[in-house]
Amino acid sequence: MTQTTTEIKSLIVRESKDLTIAQKFARRGLLKAFSGVQFGRLTIADGEHTFSFEGDEAGPEASINVLDPQVWSDVAFRGSVGAGEAYMAGNWTTSSLDQVTRFFVANSHLSDQMETGFTRYFRTLLKAAHWFKKNTIKGSKKNIEAHYDLGNQLFETFLDPTLMYSSALFAEGTKDLHSASLEKLDHICRKLHLEPTDHVLEIGTGWGGFAIHAADHYGCRVTTTTISEEQYEHAVRLVKERNLEDRVTVLKQDYRDLTGQYDKLVSIEMIEAVGHHYLDTYVNTLSERLKPNGLALIQAITIVEQRYQIAVTSVDFIKRYIFPGGFIPSIGSIMQSIGRASDLRLLHLEDFASHYARTLAAWRHRFNQEKERILELGYDERFCRMWEFYLAYCEGGFHERQLGLAQLILAKPKARQETPVVQLRLA
Repeated sequence: MTQTTTEIKSLIVRESKDLTIAQKFARRGLLKAFSGVQFGRLTIADGEHTFSFEGDEAGPEASINVLDPQVWSDVAFRGSVGAGEAYMAGNWTTSSLDQVTRFFVANSHLSDQMETGFTRYFRTLLKAAHWFKKNTIKGSKKNIEAHYDLGNQLFETFLDPTLMYSSALFAEGTKDLHSASLEKLDHICRKLHLEPTDHVLEIGTGWGGFAIHAADHYGCRVTTTTISEEQYEHAVRLVKERNLEDRVTVLKQDYRDLTGQYDKLVSIEMIEAVGHHYLDTYVNTLSERLKPNGLALIQAITIVEQRYQIAVTSVDFIKRYIFPGGFIPSIGSIMQSIGRASDLRLLHLEDFASHYARTLAAWRHRFNQEKERILELGYDERFCRMWEFYLAYCEGGFHERQLGLAQLILAKPKARQETPVVQLRLA
């Protein structure tokens, strides 16, 4: 039996007795909110009841199977954090997690309603806790350790051999993630017109993928820095194995402590770790570390302008469980920071949001394929479900274009390069 929105009131009268008062209250509120669906279709199976909600416009088709009525309270009182926690606990399932996340991104007004009411009190507590995770030099190291030092073996299970933990670029004819990651690295190098005479600064080493690729294929010198212990050790070892010690220098240093000036600068999806309060500091560092005619390429996850302030002032599932201290800028916030804190100018901008959705789908597929190995490494079922939810959560954001992937080329005042024309036939 399918319950439509017009039948919800009659259901409330005959709610099953095994729900607590709080769960009944929560379910009523959520069902009422879901009646405002605008895009796509949502089906919720809860025991003997099935609820269906359909919008007037096409969109994702999501289905949820409630296994424990506590889900209703979790979501009603703790919003996206509660939804993620309930999934981690195995209290709800779905045949297509990415469709669920896409549905709620497409109908973001529903998610906003879920973050009001009693959820406000929980959000206040989360914001208070998140305040202590500010990205000071000491705080940044702790925040980075919480995610990137989970163990290299974990990341090796789902990343491609380059260990690039950033979006790949799927050029026409590219079929596998490894090739797409190499295409992304080449695209960056070509955009900056890297030459053997260039000395490049990379802020955010990762596992050394860019630094090694640029030095090996373009002959330039690269100085790269990270504050992750595991990434630093891996990158140093890889540089030595590739006999690139004369061209690649790996530092374990906060970007704020760097000195010197460089011809080119690259920072691939590191801006998300600087924090809202330190965006101007980061942008000023980009400018200060470049020579008067230097160029910088920044690859950044971005959020649409309309949701930037909401994102800055709230703590969602990602900030709570995945990236403490995390921050997603908008293009506008980056440009305003450039105007306030630097002498840089925007030379070129591209967005590759669809490629991140595809990258995340590949990571999630590989993660699920390697689940047994991940469990053998000592991670538990709850951790695996947390990461599956995280990857799908992000994938939904890029699919529905609430999140973007920007590549910005920034130029110093004396730079005279024209807007780079780099041909990339995208798939």
